[in-house]
Amino acid sequence: MATPAAATVPASRPGLGSMRSDRRRALYWSYFFLVLFVIFFLTPPLYMLITSLKTSAEISTGTNPWWVFSPTLQNYKELLTSPTYLTFFRNSAIVSVLVVTITMAVSILAAFSLSRMKFWGSATLATGVFLTYLIPETLLFIPLFKIFVFVQEWTGIELINHWWVLLILYPTLTVPFCTWIMIGYFSSIPKELDEAALIDGASYTQMLTKIFIPVALPGIIAATIFAFTVSWAQFLYPLAFTTSADQLVLPVGIITTLIKGDVFNWGQIMTGALLGAAPPLIIYAFLMDYYIAGLTAGATKG
Repeated sequence: MATPAAATVPASRPGLGSMRSDRRRALYWSYFFLVLFVIFFLTPPLYMLITSLKTSAEISTGTNPWWVFSPTLQNYKELLTSPTYLTFFRNSAIVSVLVVTITMAVSILAAFSLSRMKFWGSATLATGVFLTYLIPETLLFIPLFKIFVFVQEWTGIELINHWWVLLILYPTLTVPFCTWIMIGYFSSIPKELDEAALIDGASYTQMLTKIFIPVALPGIIAATIFAFTVSWAQFLYPLAFTTSADQLVLPVGIITTLIKGDVFNWGQIMTGALLGAAPPLIIYAFLMDYYIAGLTAGATKG
């Protein structure tokens, strides 16, 4: 005789099989698109790695490009012992670190002012900061070049062909977007915190350093990663404003020194590109969660 509890349990749950089928189908499509993603985005780095392990003779033979018949680390040894390449790497590192420092100092103060110190036109100014980021650099470098020439003619200060001029140029790209991210993150902080701090007699500087910066640390890290990536991978500005070999940064230095006329040193070009991609890749690998959290907060609260 069936128990009352067992008698109340239906023989089958309507719709359960359909849900499992839908979930299985969704998983199949997920795997399908993940495979496409891997093929599309990881094939170029894999090809670069394979080519970097070949000699120039093997690359020029036209054999199977996806196989290394005589693997060698000669390209890596030549680049890592080359004073020119190390100069490019050093210039990129100095420029990126200083640009990140300048960007975060300006962006944090600007975002704090626009998100908490309400004044006439602050909302319009905040939107204008983001719209500035949307102006492509291909439209900016010509006016900037003319401005630098004008400054040199009137003051005698030569701003072109120096690596430090990039410290003036790169923040035009990094400050607007980082400020926008920080505005969104600062806006997500409850106003009760800063109101309580003001009642307790804290100044705006204390409120920024002791409340906003610690609470908004994920957003600050996200902005820092963005600024570093832009500074490290920027190509157009250093190509237009620097020419001497000792003033070049890594992306431009690799192209201008490893391509002679119609001769492409593909092995070292691929090696240099892989070595140049390593620092951002390492940073993203350790701080990806902060980067996603910071961008998400900026998108929903800005």
